[in-house]
Amino acid sequence: MTIPPPTGPVDPDRPEQLPTDLQPDLVGPYRFPDVARRRLGAAACAVVGVACIVFFLVWRSSVSVNSCLVIGGAVLLLLAAWQWWASWHLAISDLDALTRAGAALGFPIGHAAAGLSWRGVRSRPVWRVLVYSAEDPPLQRGIVEVDGVDGTILFSYSEDNPEDWSVPGV
Repeated sequence: MTIPPPTGPVDPDRPEQLPTDLQPDLVGPYRFPDVARRRLGAAACAVVGVACIVFFLVWRSSVSVNSCLVIGGAVLLLLAAWQWWASWHLAISDLDALTRAGAALGFPIGHAAAGLSWRGVRSRPVWRVLVYSAEDPPLQRGIVEVDGVDGTILFSYSEDNPEDWSVPGV
């Protein structure tokens, strides 16, 4: 299914282009945000949870206040505790994970991609690195899981590349 191009009059004073703040002009390496930023959300949940409980204790005789404030405050405090508990410091960058993946697999890396995921109840950050060997076309491929906190190799697997790259575009 092909989508037809837009039709209608084109305003010469307003050419169709992305706004300047959406232009892809990224310069330099991208730094993935630290997962420890969850502590800010945890602190906000804790403040609102305590405020709910204090509000109930001070104005509990009011018609507008009921025990749901205590329940809501307790839920927010539990959520804040979990967020704080799960706010790991991401010490291993994606480039460090790629380097460790190359060392774990034992072949020179060509194309590679690293994605951050989370493991377990505490949401420990884990880099999942998919790599191809440096030959053209690649003869091997592999996947490695690298712990984002201490850099431990959690899992690695490599195999001969089963893809047929002899026909371009297929």
